[in-house]
Amino acid sequence: MPRTHLAAAGVVAAIALVAAGCGGSKKSSSPPPATTTEAATTTTASAATTTTASGSGGGTLDGSVGPGFVISLKKDGAAVTTLAPGTYTLNVDDQANIHNFHLTGPGVDVSTGVGFTGTKSFTITLKAGKYHYQCDPHSSSMFGNFTVS
Repeated sequence: MPRTHLAAAGVVAAIALVAAGCGGSKKSSSPPPATTTEAATTTTASAATTTTASGSGGGTLDGSVGPGFVISLKKDGAAVTTLAPGTYTLNVDDQANIHNFHLTGPGVDVSTGVGFTGTKSFTITLKAGKYHYQCDPHSSSMFGNFTVS
């Protein structure tokens, strides 16, 4: 009798595993959002972690806004607070149509639009000075600053 119960329990467990695997996830085959390149002068930073880029300026900056009430600017995966002067590519991943990413500073004023979602790229030249990025509709809570020196 105990063997019958063990065998039945094994069959039930096997059926449960098969059923769990058959749920299948629905993967989207749609292409990633198009990337737009615009010329501009801009800079971005993150308020959470202090990272100083050493050496000569330039390279790639990664800005992100949304989907929640978060905004960030990173270089090589680390939050930006200080950068060297130079020409940078700013790639912004705007993940919510209620936000935007807006960067301002000496000679720089670039942004994604509220209502826009996707990726947008800007070529920016950062000069010595202070820079500020924010979500315009939520500027009191979604912002960051960095310095170029």
